[in-house]
This record gives sequence, C-alpha cells and structure tokens, in this order.
Amino acid sequence: MRKVTAIATTALTTASLLSGTVHTAQAAAGPTWNKNVHCKATDPEGRHIVTRWGNPHLGWNHFTYRHNIRVCKILTAAIHGKVDHNDHQGRLEYDGVAVKTGPGAQEVHFKVIVQYARKTKDKKYDAGKGQTIGVVNAFCRNQADNKCPAWMNK
Repeated sequence: MRKVTAIATTALTTASLLSGTVHTAQAAAGPTWNKNVHCKATDPEGRHIVTRWGNPHLGWNHFTYRHNIRVCKILTAAIHGKVDHNDHQGRLEYDGVAVKTGPGAQEVHFKVIVQYARKTKDKKYDAGKGQTIGVVNAFCRNQADNKCPAWMNK
C-alpha cells in the first residue's frame, strides 16, 4: 500500500509541475507594452481618447521617433476635429493639417489612428476592463518616410 501511495504522490507532483509549466507559457502569450497614459484628448462626440506609451509597434513609443511626433498637441489638434473615417469596429481616423507661415511656408497633412476598443483587432493587445487602446499610430502624409517636420513639434 505504501508503494502505491508513493507512486501516486510522485505522479501527482509530476503532473502538477508539468501543468504549471504549460499554464505559465500560456499566460505570457501577449506582447509587452506600457499601458500608462501619456496624452489625453476628447473628440467632438465626447470620446475620451488616450495615447499610451505603448511599445515599438503601437502608441507613443512607436510613432514619436519613427514619425517625429514629439508633442501631444499634434494629436490633440486632429482629435478635436471630426472623425474622418470610422470602420464601426473600433478603428477611428482623424486627419489634421499643420501650417507653417512666413518665409518657407509649408502645409503638412497628418493622420492620427485610434483603436477605440479594449483590444486591438488582432487581439494581441488588451487595455484592460473599461479601457481603450487609444492612439496606435500618427504620421505625416505628404512627407518623406511619413516623418513630420521638426517645426511641428515647437
């Protein structure tokens, strides 16, 4: 009887360890991203839009260096306008125009893309219960490499 108990205990311990390993691997399925809010704005329809720090694939850490957007006022300017495209599944697009006056006047069109849902469409990112992903990307349209000119960040 003692041998049966010892074998059963060993089998149970081994099964627990193996199932714990599998469970841990499944829990770490999503990519790491910083959910802390960097910017906030409200659109004319009352949606509270946040910009999270994110990671190299979405959010502030994605577009600030890749597209040279370094101040929140650029995002806020577009979000304070109407939604220019709504796919009715959580993706909102806001268009904006920045104008530089004086010598070397310039007009730059930019776009702010928002995921106004708890999760991204590919289900990789989750903002948490009652939260939205927020701004996933922002870039200048009529510029090389979609990079905004430095004067926009002043």
